[in-house]
Formats: sequence, structure tokens, C-alpha cells
Amino acid sequence: MFGKEKRFEIIHKDGGMAGCKIILDKNTGVQYLYAYDGYGGGVTVLVDKDGKPILYSDDK
Repeated sequence: MFGKEKRFEIIHKDGGMAGCKIILDKNTGVQYLYAYDGYGGGVTVLVDKDGKPILYSDDK
């Protein structure tokens, strides 16, 4: 039914009980910020200065 490949990948993690993670949607390349503190948290899309989603790039 569903493939075994995971769609989302954590590409950066900072913090312990409170902190943030950057999550990559591997299908679209869009990056999301997940900020949390204890049992609470929220997710938002990362955008550039023009309000367009920031896409993942392997360029270093």
C-alpha cells in the first residue's frame, strides 16, 4: 500500500527538551521549522525574503 521510504527527514536538530528541528520534505524539497518546548510545539514553513518556500540544496 505505502512505500517504505520516509517522506520527511530531520536535517538539523538543536536543543534538548526545548529546541528546534529543520525538517525536509524529500518529495518537494521544502524545509520546515519545528520548534518545541516540553510537550508543546509548532511547525511552520521556512520562507525567503520574498515569502517563497526555502528549498533544500546539497551545495555546500
